[in-house]
Amino acid sequence: MRNSIISVIAYILLAPIAGGLLEGIDRKISARMQRRVGPPLLQPFYDVAKLFKKQVISVTNAQTFLLLSYLVFMVLTGSMFFAGSDILLCMFVLSTAAMFLYFASTVTSSPYSTIGASRELIQMIAYEPAVLMACVGFYLVDGSFEIHEIASSPVSSIFNLPGVFAAFVFIITIKMRKSPFDISTSHHAHQEIVKGITSEMGARNLALFTVTEWYENVFLMGVIGLFVVNKNPYSYISALFVVVIVYFLEILIDNTSARMKQREMLKLSWAVTLVLAGSNIWILMLIK
Repeated sequence: MRNSIISVIAYILLAPIAGGLLEGIDRKISARMQRRVGPPLLQPFYDVAKLFKKQVISVTNAQTFLLLSYLVFMVLTGSMFFAGSDILLCMFVLSTAAMFLYFASTVTSSPYSTIGASRELIQMIAYEPAVLMACVGFYLVDGSFEIHEIASSPVSSIFNLPGVFAAFVFIITIKMRKSPFDISTSHHAHQEIVKGITSEMGARNLALFTVTEWYENVFLMGVIGLFVVNKNPYSYISALFVVVIVYFLEILIDNTSARMKQREMLKLSWAVTLVLAGSNIWILMLIK
């Protein structure tokens, strides 16, 4: 119980710092890949601090409330995860957080924001099957949805869930809104709908969205690590190594891929989920 409380407090306080540093590393590596010097490592923190200092101009007050709800539910998702709670429940709360982001985009009645919101829904449809299969896979291997029991299993889940792991790595590219799946909004200047879901977010609202993304990225990397950790304390070092590789892979894909159309994204993500995760779970059910 005490360890769970410490883990939750650590996530609430340190996740924004870790998420901001990850974004800074992302920008730096991306710049090097493009033969640029790039911004300072701490530039994301400077950007967010500047946004919080700007004059608050909201298209509608409802957007601020919805973005705060998005932040609260995202923090709740990560807190439950690092407290060792039910992973299936964590994913349901994560989906609830995503819905608040959708409503925050549509409430402005901006055509750019509305189009971005509709594409965000399509992205949710694309990645949700893989997320649910990951939860089912953990249950089949470890006999429980409880994260603390999964993390204390004798053998790392990745050995029994290689297909599910590969499918989850694939869909977090969608979840992190990186190329080729940055169709709802983008961190790059190639978006034909301006900034999509963030088009009408300014000042503190955009800062809230950015900080929430940092929380979400840390949570996603935590799920990646869950595939590797087991009761051996040294497995946490291996998990950290895998997380670093996966995050670098996401940066590499982001910088070497052209944006994909939404229909192709949906077809590809479902095909990958069915072939990799679906076949993996089917084999596990046969063995069990």
